[in-house]
Amino acid sequence: MATPSLPLEFLGSLPDAHGHPLVEFHHSPAHQLLYVQWFGNLTGREIIRVARDGLGLHARLRYPLLLNDKSQATGDWSEAMDWLEYEWLPQAMDTGLRAIAYVFSPEVHNQLVSVDFFERVRQQLPIQLFHKLPAAWEWLAQEHHSPDPAVPSLP
Repeated sequence: MATPSLPLEFLGSLPDAHGHPLVEFHHSPAHQLLYVQWFGNLTGREIIRVARDGLGLHARLRYPLLLNDKSQATGDWSEAMDWLEYEWLPQAMDTGLRAIAYVFSPEVHNQLVSVDFFERVRQQLPIQLFHKLPAAWEWLAQEHHSPDPAVPSLP
């Protein structure tokens, strides 16, 4: 089966403390999806900063789908885990988040933290881990399209 195309519109980016790319935010209004692409060596502090900004986007857009792509990132951000579970996740769900497709980093330490995140989140909402972006998008498109009948179906 061919992977559906995902036309994305750029929303903005944030640099790390050294001015290097840290994250880019994109979205697909037609698919009610926020796509977050991470870069570089991530720390807990950076994860929290980006997640706070992301909450603002969630509040404005109210999209049920999040495609979180760490395929171009490394680093151990485990110190952010409690904040993500107890602060970010409830707020994101309050603004409409209903499913997360999570693309792994190729780096092992980042993968270990990602599995911990997965274990915490899956108790609250559907989340799936992937090694490739097309598979992540396909899962969201097939399994977790918006339950809102006013939102157009995914192709």
